[in-house]
Parts: sequence; C-alpha cells; structure tokens
Amino acid sequence: MYARPLTGAFGRVFTEGIEQAVLHVIESIGNPAIKHHDWIELFRERGRQEFADGRSLDALQAAARIGARVAWQYVAPVLRKAGASPQVLAHAAEIIFAYVEDLSATALDGFHEAQSSSGGTIERRRRQLLDLILSGRPAGPETLANMSKGAGWALPEKAAIVALERAEGTADFPVELLDDEVLVDLESTQPCLLTTHPKRHLFPLTGRWNGWRAAVSPTVALADIPAAHRTARRALGLLSPDPGAEPITWCLDQLSALWLLGKDFLAAEVARQALRPLDELGGKQRERLGETLLAWLETRGGAPEIAKRLQVHPQTVRARMHQLRELFGDRLDDSEDRFSMHLALRAQRLAARGELP
Repeated sequence: MYARPLTGAFGRVFTEGIEQAVLHVIESIGNPAIKHHDWIELFRERGRQEFADGRSLDALQAAARIGARVAWQYVAPVLRKAGASPQVLAHAAEIIFAYVEDLSATALDGFHEAQSSSGGTIERRRRQLLDLILSGRPAGPETLANMSKGAGWALPEKAAIVALERAEGTADFPVELLDDEVLVDLESTQPCLLTTHPKRHLFPLTGRWNGWRAAVSPTVALADIPAAHRTARRALGLLSPDPGAEPITWCLDQLSALWLLGKDFLAAEVARQALRPLDELGGKQRERLGETLLAWLETRGGAPEIAKRLQVHPQTVRARMHQLRELFGDRLDDSEDRFSMHLALRAQRLAARGELP
C-alpha cells in the first residue's frame, strides 16, 4: 500500500488531482480539442517531487494503482445514476484506467528524470553523511534523520566501519559490487566503507579485491564509529591476513592482539616493567629466555613439554628456567606479574612475526 495516508495536505492535493483528471478525461471524450499537455506536465512534476521527497518507485506505482481505483469509484456511481448500460460502464472504465495509466507513466518519467539528474547530488549527500558520522561532531537525531533521508540511506542504530588500504599500482576499488546500503568514501586519504552487515556486504568482493586490503571494525553504535574507525586503521597497520586468504582483517577476532600492539603509554609501560629483569641481557640471550618464559606461561608444563614446543633439549629448558628464576625470583609465583609478563611477551612475539608497521 501507499505508505503515506491519503489525508492531510498531501492527501487533499493527491485526491483533488485525481478528481480533476477524471473530470478532464470525461470532458475529453469525443472532444479532441481539449488539451492534455497541462495534466501531463502536472503528473510529471508529481513524479519529480516523489523522488525529491525520498520515496521509492514502488511507492509511486502503488499510488498509481490507488489513483485508478479512486477514479473509477468517483465515476461509476455517476454513470449508473444516469442510467448507463453495462457496455457504457465497461467502455468508461477502460478509458479511465487507460488514461490514469498514461498519467502514471508520465509521473514515472518525472521520477526517473529527477533520479538521473540528481545522481551527483545523492552521492554528495551520502559522502557528507559519512563524513559527519566519522567526525564524531555532535549531531542531534533530527539532523541525522534529515541527512540520511536526503542521502537515501536508512539510518541504523549500529554499523561497522571498513578501513581500506590500496597497494601501489593496483586497480580502482570495485565499488560497483557494493550494495546501496553501504556508504562509501574512496576519495580521502583514509578510504573506508560504512556498513550495517559487513559479512553480507563484503561477500560480493570475494576474489575481487584487486590489491586492496580491508580491516573491519566491530559493529558499534553510530556515536562510536570514530573510535571503531581508529581501531580498524590500527588493524591495517599492525596485522596482516593469513597468506592465501581474503585480504580482510576482522578486528573482532584480533582484539587482544590490537591491544597488545597498541601504542597506549600505559600498556607500553606495563610491558617494560614486566620484562625489566631481561634488560641486562644481550639480544640473543634475551630472546631465548623470553621464548622459554612465554612457553612456560602458556603451558605451565614441565621441561619435556616445553622442550618439545621449542624444539630444544629438556636440559636446555631446565637451565633456562633456572636463569629465569634467578632473574625474576618470586614474581614467577605472582599471578598478576605472570599476567603482565604473558601480555608483554605475546606482543613481542607478534612484533617478531613482522606484524608491526
């Protein structure tokens, strides 16, 4: 059904338009001198206005069907009262429905004309809406609602940001594969997408990334999109997808790694304090003792199990654990200290794998 009720100002204008059109078509029967141009232009303008109001083509077509029914309901009783035969009624219905169909087609033409001429306008409005959401600037619900309506984008409660990175010399991003529900910025220095359903919206890009990489933030409230964007950008810089996999990093699967590799001062200071006893050692020795300590923290196993994991002799593990006990002392028995050491060593391991920028 037509979403906007046939009441109020809109309903009055719409109904009067149908009524006048019906009177016009009745007057035109057998009188070719009566002009149709004014009515054609009126309904073409109605189509343009429907597009400007943010309504869909389906809504306009539904309105046309209602218009045809209203027209016939207006005329049929008048003809019956005048004693019209069934043949005359049938002929009148045919004329009216054909005429309303012509007017509806004209309205659709106006809709398409407005749609074609506003292509750049819609894209600009969508970009402005995305810029506002990314900026974190205060914006009231009414402002967001009006901007989203003007951009032809249904305002969601939550969304995810997809940070994009383009390798040098690669092809343009295949934006034509994206759904209209996705807001797109490929022009700025930090290209990105805003999507309410990242898995569904990114699926058409499978095997078609053409040298682009992506990091997908968790789905968050629109007010948190700026922070989600920073998280996705950090993921692009710190983490790499598995070789051979789609070039997408899902931040939700990497939250601990992102925290460990972050540049937050307090997190970095915790790591420094946790591993300070290793500072006095040389590079190779520090690396060997660090990997042994991490293996012990992750398994809490004995020398044989740790040796198998590190591919060294169990006696080597025992010697290293003896050194670690001398360096860290009772801290190895404190759960909070062990937690800090574990986090710091995991961050070092990620860095050693080349996952830091």
